Amino acid sequence: MLCDRMRGTRRLWAEARRLMVASEGSTAVEFALIALPFFVVLLAIFQVAIIFLAQHELETAVEKTARGLLTGQTQQANMTQQQFTNSVCVNLPALFTCSNLMVDLQTAGAFSSADTSAPTLTYEGGKVANAWKFDTGASGSIMVLRVMYQFPVLPGLMALNLSNLANGSRLLMASAVFQAESY
Repeated sequence: MLCDRMRGTRRLWAEARRLMVASEGSTAVEFALIALPFFVVLLAIFQVAIIFLAQHELETAVEKTARGLLTGQTQQANMTQQQFTNSVCVNLPALFTCSNLMVDLQTAGAFSSADTSAPTLTYEGGKVANAWKFDTGASGSIMVLRVMYQFPVLPGLMALNLSNLANGSRLLMASAVFQAESY
């Protein structure tokens, strides 16, 4: 009986040793431990990349549209604010919804007084209530063009909060300051 107990104990220790050195499922367990943080970081990288792409596309669209103001084509065509906003929208990719663009165009007395800062947005019923100026100026005027867009972002993942507005979106803004040519 003592021998049976000793054999049983030896067998139990041998089984325990075998389990301690077994590595058949270790890869799956290790992946399970790092999968969530890995995918969250990957998602954050994609979100930042999309925001940089959207910002670049907005700046490019503003640059292309400002050219019409610079050369006087917009002024000579007597474009309305909506027509001008549509011309900005034509230069934007699918990342943007044209109805959410905010265009502020005004003249400045001097380059040093040109306001290119981001405005404080006010909301009424969930919509932006700011009144944007649209002054195409005259030949030789110093123009300040600001185009803004509320870009939707994912909520803060792992303390990475990319929103800079109270509604959880990110305000993208591109501006151009130039003096209109003689036309």
